[in-house]
Amino acid sequence: MNALLNVQGLQSGYGAVEVLRGVDLQVMPGETVALLGSNGAGKTTLNLTLSGLVATRGGQVQFDGQDITGWHSREVVAHGLIHVPEGRKVFPNLSVHENLELGAFTRGRERRAQNLDKVYETFPRLKERVTQLAGTLSGGEQQMLAIGRGLMAEPRLLILDEPSLGLSPLLVEEMFALIAQLRSTGLAVLLVEQNVGQSLDIADRAYVMENGAIRFAGTPAELLASDTLRQAYLGM
Repeated sequence: MNALLNVQGLQSGYGAVEVLRGVDLQVMPGETVALLGSNGAGKTTLNLTLSGLVATRGGQVQFDGQDITGWHSREVVAHGLIHVPEGRKVFPNLSVHENLELGAFTRGRERRAQNLDKVYETFPRLKERVTQLAGTLSGGEQQMLAIGRGLMAEPRLLILDEPSLGLSPLLVEEMFALIAQLRSTGLAVLLVEQNVGQSLDIADRAYVMENGAIRFAGTPAELLASDTLRQAYLGM
């Protein structure tokens, strides 16, 4: 089986600062892959580069066999690589319904009504707040809205950047249960997290990033079996 996402030697950064230093990473169809690492490791920069929001300086990004290196973010979205950013980034002065409809602006517009129904089925809490302004939702509800907006674009690969950040322990449990539910539908997910234990519980494979480079690639069991790796990169 060919990789859905195949990243080879990816380099990028900001101005004179190089952040990504030759990243290699793959996500197979239907696979959940955890990308782990501390703050400043380069995880968010990788997501932004894959999404076409930060320019590639070297290497290659292939999506479903197509070279998408350097593509504009709109083209990336149109092909089904959807990024749910860190910090939710909902539109606070728009309603829940309006935020979700914007998710289908580039992709999935023809099936917007059907996809809305699916999102409300996945997130009953959002259906209860359909006319409520997004800025008045709780942190957990805003994260649900951000993921729901991503699902409106009919992703083939969904990048989730720190979905548990800032949530209470109970909501973190709910969030990971939801991600496991998405996995069960066959959707490919790149889960970028600092929450190591719960990420590894639902991941098929894992990568550990440090200083803009991949330091480990393998199964969760292989990562957890190595005392050296756990202590050096995960603080476990």
